[in-house]
Amino acid sequence: MTPGGEVVVALDVGGTGMKCALVRPDGATVHAERHATDAARGPEAVVGTILDVAEGLAGKARADGLTPVACGIAVPGVVDEAHGVAVWSANVGFRNVPLRELARTRLGLPTALGHDVRVGGLAEARLGAGRDAGHVLFVAIGTGIAAAHVVDGSAAAGAHGAAGEIGHILVRPDGPRCGCGRPGCLEAMASASAIGRRYAKLSGGAATAAEVADRAAAGEPLAGRVWREAVEALADGLATGQALFDVATIVIGGGLAQAGPRLFDPLRAALRERLTFHREPRLVAAALGDEAGCLGAALLALDTLAKESR
Repeated sequence: MTPGGEVVVALDVGGTGMKCALVRPDGATVHAERHATDAARGPEAVVGTILDVAEGLAGKARADGLTPVACGIAVPGVVDEAHGVAVWSANVGFRNVPLRELARTRLGLPTALGHDVRVGGLAEARLGAGRDAGHVLFVAIGTGIAAAHVVDGSAAAGAHGAAGEIGHILVRPDGPRCGCGRPGCLEAMASASAIGRRYAKLSGGAATAAEVADRAAAGEPLAGRVWREAVEALADGLATGQALFDVATIVIGGGLAQAGPRLFDPLRAALRERLTFHREPRLVAAALGDEAGCLGAALLALDTLAKESR
């Protein structure tokens, strides 16, 4: 570790845990740690933990001869990045929390607040599987489905901080009801949790999406049907995304991407079938794993620092 080097304090806050790191401007992580979010304690307690952890990371940086120059925090839900406010999050319980200003005051550092999937997309587009593509759609598929559209290293947040909700594209009007209240959303058809629920409903036995993929690959007809339906719905959603954004690369991340060729081979073929005059995007797995959120939060903080120094 080189004394005097600059680092960013980066936190990726989820409903269960926080991934935290000290990240160099070139994207190298020099220290990483994890903490429990324990959202059941309530949003005020969670905010307290975020600030304590961030302050502790800044202190460790200084103790190790490094200089913390900024702080980046990623949270789920609806995020007003322009004003640094965590507007709403079901997983963490945030309601209009001015997290950027709270962190800036506690640490005395320029701070950026971003949406977890958007910053993950930022990291994949600049440092990961979408590197050098220019136009990237990052799609995270886990309990839900969300996306980030990254153009030349910048992810759009939208007018209300809610850009990228590709999971709520309507793909099956007569499909199962989504958590948002409407039937037939992509998330209700093709998220990892939706695949598990669909298989359980039809089979009477519980299974994760990974187990459904395994059973489908082993030739079980019911698992094959459920997996195929999910892949086809996902292909419909991605075809809509490509019609809207015309990206060079679609990066798939989240738990479902762990299925590897069992997902990507049929998904690539199904997407190709749905495209007419649109250019077929390169379809690849995310490269940064669960480090993407921390790295993206650091990149967002560095962007903020650069803007403030102009």
